[in-house]
Amino acid sequence: MRRWRFALLLFTLAAVPAWAGAQREEALAANVASAMSRSIADINAPRLVFDNPHEGAAWLAEMSRRLSRRLPDQWLRERLLTAVQYEATRAGLDPQLVLGLIQVESGFKKYAISPVGARGLMQVMPFWVRSIGASEHNLFELTLNLRYGCTILRHYLDIERGNLFRALGRYNGSLGRAEYPNLVVGAWRSHWQWTPPASLQQTAGH
Repeated sequence: MRRWRFALLLFTLAAVPAWAGAQREEALAANVASAMSRSIADINAPRLVFDNPHEGAAWLAEMSRRLSRRLPDQWLRERLLTAVQYEATRAGLDPQLVLGLIQVESGFKKYAISPVGARGLMQVMPFWVRSIGASEHNLFELTLNLRYGCTILRHYLDIERGNLFRALGRYNGSLGRAEYPNLVVGAWRSHWQWTPPASLQQTAGH
């Protein structure tokens, strides 16, 4: 019995993301809360947002290839990537940065729950639903989780006047410590950074 319990404990610990989000609840100015609420409520079907549709197709194919080991199902991969690109772009974020954050926060596990209660792909704390959302919002819903996460990261970037290091620290609840921002930026640069092929850049130029 003891061995079984110990094995179960090890499995449970292994299943928990190493860096699960722990955003801290802070009082929001009325105008900030209102703007964030409007962003969350602005529901549109995700789509790729590229000036050049060929660039969008190339991006999706390459990101899908990189994600294939974590998500073998092609339809799920493309649905997730399309939603990431759309929600990140509408929040003024680099989609590759958001992919790096998801890799660190949840390992692309849609139903991940952290020890402190953060939920979903971007490990959003439930208090945000009360602060800027609606009671019926389900943080395990893929698009909604991404919308919350991108809106929150945009908020932290605005607070920190574009300082990504400090914004990521706020997002994880580890402001002032280097480990988490370094992990996210490292994942972004080593796994997800992308430059359109030269042929597509030339096509866009014409």
